[in-house]
Amino acid sequence: MSTQLFFALTLFAFVSSVTPGPNNLMLLASGVNHGFRATLPHMVGISVGVFILLASVGMGLGLLLEQIPQLYLVLKWLGAAYLLYLAWGVATAGAPKDAEAKRPISFWGAAGFQWVNPKAWVMAVGAFSSYLPAHSGSALVLGTAILFAVVNLPTISLWALFGSRLRHWLRIPHYRRVFNALMAVLLVASLAPMLS
Repeated sequence: MSTQLFFALTLFAFVSSVTPGPNNLMLLASGVNHGFRATLPHMVGISVGVFILLASVGMGLGLLLEQIPQLYLVLKWLGAAYLLYLAWGVATAGAPKDAEAKRPISFWGAAGFQWVNPKAWVMAVGAFSSYLPAHSGSALVLGTAILFAVVNLPTISLWALFGSRLRHWLRIPHYRRVFNALMAVLLVASLAPMLS
């Protein structure tokens, strides 16, 4: 991989990881409702899931989806349904004691969510269709997947950290409910580009 390609891919990984999307909005809400430490498995699960998704797309899953567009359509609607379910969970998170009783998304839940996360698919397909030559070798595919996972973890962590810093401002149950409702609306709104 040339230095120029490495920096271009790193910048793409950074921008696609740090900008708002379903993962980051859920991490922000989890930071508020559960704190940074309790959100760590969620963050690591996202990065591992991103790695597995990118490696799979780079090894040929992207071509399979091009050949069988119905499969992509099924994934898209499963992702939309799961995102609506997660938005409902965020919207109905109760007062701080109730929210702490509910567990944040697990490592496996976060890793699995990447398979139905529209933004993750756009990022994976965009990385391989725009930056890497067709039929890239497995070393280049795995290197790209590792690069994205390494860039992803600290950038998404910023969202959970910001949420945990908001936590003390949102101790009043009414403010917490308003915040959670806003996060749920934003999660649902993040579906708009995928469904249009």
